[in-house]
Amino acid sequence: MTLLWIAIAVLLLPALWLLVAPLRNAHRLHDQQHAFETNDTSAEQNVAIFKRRLTSLEAARERGDIDADRFEEDRLELERSLLEDTAVRARQPLKPAGAGRLMVPIVMVAVVVVSVLWYQQQGAEGDLVLLAVQQEVQNDPEGSLSMYIERMEEQAERQPDNPNVWSALFPVYRETGQMPQAVDALERLIEIEGRIPPLLAQLAQIRFFMAERELTDEVQALVDETLAQDPRQPTVLGLLGVNAFDNGDYEQAIDHWRRAIANIEDPNTVTSLREGIRVAQERLGIEPEQTTAESSGIRVRVSLDEALAERVDGDDTVFITARDLEGELPPLAVVQAQVSELPMTVVLDNSVAMSPQAQISQVRQARLVVRVSPSGQAMPQPGDLFGDLESVSVGPISDDEAAEVVINRVFE
Repeated sequence: MTLLWIAIAVLLLPALWLLVAPLRNAHRLHDQQHAFETNDTSAEQNVAIFKRRLTSLEAARERGDIDADRFEEDRLELERSLLEDTAVRARQPLKPAGAGRLMVPIVMVAVVVVSVLWYQQQGAEGDLVLLAVQQEVQNDPEGSLSMYIERMEEQAERQPDNPNVWSALFPVYRETGQMPQAVDALERLIEIEGRIPPLLAQLAQIRFFMAERELTDEVQALVDETLAQDPRQPTVLGLLGVNAFDNGDYEQAIDHWRRAIANIEDPNTVTSLREGIRVAQERLGIEPEQTTAESSGIRVRVSLDEALAERVDGDDTVFITARDLEGELPPLAVVQAQVSELPMTVVLDNSVAMSPQAQISQVRQARLVVRVSPSGQAMPQPGDLFGDLESVSVGPISDDEAAEVVINRVFE
């Protein structure tokens, strides 16, 4: 958070400089204005023009070009015009160059206060706190899912109106079997975000399974509300497919699942639904469709450069990690081993994910990082050895292919 406030201060400095900049030119502008007003002869020029026009008007009267009434009208018009010109030229006394100088620091303080208050109301300070909590747990040698839940629950009490708190807690509760807490978190998220189809669908799904796969009135109401907004909502279609399958309506189950697959991007979910379609087709006595049941991940072969073999011991810890290319997510998969096991081949898939929110099946390509840590610390330390491999494709795991990562560098 300290870096955040430093960044805000850096951004405010140009704005404050713009407020102060006019003061540097105040004396010069004051002198220029004073010189202009002192040497301004526009009033004398207007009077001279008036006299010339009046003389011309009197000459026209003497020649008989205009009568007395016309002369009086034109003369009054000239006098009115002169009064308007001289009235415009009336000026207020020129104030000193330092006048209003005290308002500048007041405005500067106001700008800073308003900026800070605005950021606290509209900014993402709470989200940065959540990110810091996640990183702290991930980097803690004793970090665990229970520690993560505990820390996030503390944040839920501190910032109950932040939807990202509840969107992080809900799937964790669900994956750890804490269904009542998952429902509470999801309902709180719906209160904040509104009754949008993806959230309603997840609430319908979790209540459906809590009711032992029974389509209760409450679940049906959520299903109807969701489909009224989005008839292609895949979570609800998957739920309806399960209900139809349980009731022996295999054709209806296949129809629901096929429609769901058309709107799902997660390959693991697609594989699961295709497997359900295959079973339903077998129950109907028809030839099942071909499915791909392979799990999604990366097979990795890790070796140590012989030139660095003397720098490590056999019991030093080896961290084999897959990360997203943008570096925006926590580690997608992590396997720990020892140097004595090298060379070795491991599989990085969802089974070795650190968090349900960050799994290797979520990405199409990943960056592999292998690090040897004599201290066993999760955070890189100077002197650690490492190797990496960029842009490795994530897909069905094959026994014949493996990404090769060689530990050949020293972390400085």
